[in-house]
Amino acid sequence: MYFKYGIEEIEYLKKKDPVLGQAIDQIGPIKREVSSDLFSSVVHHIIGQQISSAAQRTVWKCLCDLSGTVNAGTLCACDRDTLQSCGMTYKKADYIKDFAQKVLDGEFDVEALKDLPDEDIVKDLSTLKGIGVWTAEMLMIFCLQRPDVVSYGDLAILRGMRMLYRHRQIDRKKFNRYARRYSPYGTTASLYLWAIAGGAVPEWKDPAPKKVKMNKKE
Repeated sequence: MYFKYGIEEIEYLKKKDPVLGQAIDQIGPIKREVSSDLFSSVVHHIIGQQISSAAQRTVWKCLCDLSGTVNAGTLCACDRDTLQSCGMTYKKADYIKDFAQKVLDGEFDVEALKDLPDEDIVKDLSTLKGIGVWTAEMLMIFCLQRPDVVSYGDLAILRGMRMLYRHRQIDRKKFNRYARRYSPYGTTASLYLWAIAGGAVPEWKDPAPKKVKMNKKE
């Protein structure tokens, strides 16, 4: 299953932002996988924080093999050492255990998130240990398929903006200006910014200033 967007979103973005429109025409359709299972998506995103996609896939496969089905019951039945043995840190194991227990005890209704406005989703998810604004925004995109999410906390989004608009840096003011321009189809714009940041248009380079390496004093 892929994030759903179509001609309506594309034509709107091309009209509102001709620069992005040129990139859309050059890159073509984008397919990004999404999941409809909110509980396992939360766990999957906790695992993926600050590690590579390849490492995330390895840990996730191990957890799936271990639990059979990733749900509150199966994860609560695992102790933290067992979860950690899948390749995650103890801190992430604790976050996952805490989340699973809250869902199992009825303290956190993960399915209720589907009916909430975007701001409340971020607020509720941020009450969980290990979940911040960025993770909540990624869950809104890759699980809930919310149509208007552009994350200021995502380094690749900022890089894509720098490359597209030829800015040396993207501050909050510039970011907000572009996000307003994309709305109400910010998520579709995000898909293209990620593609640009990943090298979908090889001749576009990141104009951000290079970091100067300082020689260590003897």
